[in-house]
Amino acid sequence: MAPNPRDKLTYTEPIAVGEVHVDASPDEVYRLVSDPVAMADLAEEFYRARWIRGATEAAVGNWFSGSNRNGWRRWVTHAEITEAEPGRRFTYRVRTPFFVPISRWEYDLAPERGGCRLTVTNWLRVPRWFVPFAIFITGEPDRAGTNNANIATTLTRLKAHVESRRADLPDSA
Repeated sequence: MAPNPRDKLTYTEPIAVGEVHVDASPDEVYRLVSDPVAMADLAEEFYRARWIRGATEAAVGNWFSGSNRNGWRRWVTHAEITEAEPGRRFTYRVRTPFFVPISRWEYDLAPERGGCRLTVTNWLRVPRWFVPFAIFITGEPDRAGTNNANIATTLTRLKAHVESRRADLPDSA
């Protein structure tokens, strides 16, 4: 029996992508992007995180809870880490606490000119029936536009954070 196309949207392309060169090693940047508690300080909608289900670090199968906000609106998500390759890749899938799929986030790192290139990619995974609820909960009808803007803001903050910390370190020479 074929799936009913009204039940689920098919997302074959990402809805948001951003990238930045960071003057730091892929391992150093990975330590930050794979720590949702630290990343919440740099993100826009995502403003607080905590490890759940006994997790304390980034590893495949571990979970974290994210608190999100847009103006007066607040919502919570749960995320399961699906890939955790230090210095290379960190991915997780997001859902509501009630098991409705929301999105997938990927952070890819590659060495580049003495630092690294960080690429963030986001896919929407929301079932069609949930879209009106998601818009009501988040107050955001343009999820692609919002996520592109938020990724750009987060990457700008991340780059400034990492590079300012490196500038504060004494020379190793």
